[in-house]
Amino acid sequence: QIVATKHSFAAILADESVTTWGDGDYGGDSTSVRHELKDVQRICAADRAFAAIRADETVVTWGDPLAGGNSSQVRHELVTVREVYAAMYAFAAVLANGTVVTWGMPEYGGDSS
Repeated sequence: QIVATKHSFAAILADESVTTWGDGDYGGDSTSVRHELKDVQRICAADRAFAAIRADETVVTWGDPLAGGNSSQVRHELVTVREVYAAMYAFAAVLANGTVVTWGMPEYGGDSS
């Protein structure tokens, strides 16, 4: 699988790790989370950030922190993730119990509270 933000790409390799390239401000540099990008099953791309679902049903994010690349405030909720969807500058994750967790720019859907 290869997915793209506005100025970068991410690809899942055969060993389920991830490689990225392109503009670092748009997710092309995943160095800060490389150690977490293992057992990746799917990647979702917004305009400036990526979200990867791992085999353990957790999510790893990187890219522009304001545009969804930083999910630390909801990380404790991102368990049993079944799917992730992207808007321009936000993400929404659907959990196994049907609830939705969002992060990113509030005016683009990153706040569903």
